[in-house]
Amino acid sequence: MLKDLLTRARSYRSFDESVPVSRERLLSWIDLTRLCPSSINLQMLKLRPVTEKAECDGLLAATRWAGKLKDVTLPPKGHAPTAYVVICADTEVITSAEQFQKDVGILAQTLMLAAVEDGFGGCMIGSFSKETVMALLDLPEHLPPQLVIALGKPDERVETVPLPEGGDPSYYRENGIHYVPKRSLDELIIP
Repeated sequence: MLKDLLTRARSYRSFDESVPVSRERLLSWIDLTRLCPSSINLQMLKLRPVTEKAECDGLLAATRWAGKLKDVTLPPKGHAPTAYVVICADTEVITSAEQFQKDVGILAQTLMLAAVEDGFGGCMIGSFSKETVMALLDLPEHLPPQLVIALGKPDERVETVPLPEGGDPSYYRENGIHYVPKRSLDELIIP
């Protein structure tokens, strides 16, 4: 059921490194993204699957996680993702990738839902060194990375909680649980 998938599709930042994401599994998730809507049907996004340990380690070093949590290092040592997908914009298809960021979001959410349906999870990471990622993965100039998605078998608990009235929507951790405040339906509806 879609609601169950959406409830479980959280931003996980701790993974069981003993459970790899195989390249075949990763490609099956990526294959589903081909079916996503695309602005003007240009299909200008290209994806770079990453499952090799050295590349995964390099991507971990090139990314910054959970910036709002100042006193926590994430993922914790020994709990790194076992795969990544780097979403790139093909500037040979269209030169202005910025206007197609909605496509990146649609594709990323589809990939995350596919992972969750398969018993895995991930985290969309927008804070990363583009230059480092391009060099590490030997990406050509016309494929600048737009988003990095870390994937693996989550080994942490993430819960959504109601946003306190007039409260701060920032996520937080207490007693090893990652909490994500969410607005109520009434707060989303324009009367």
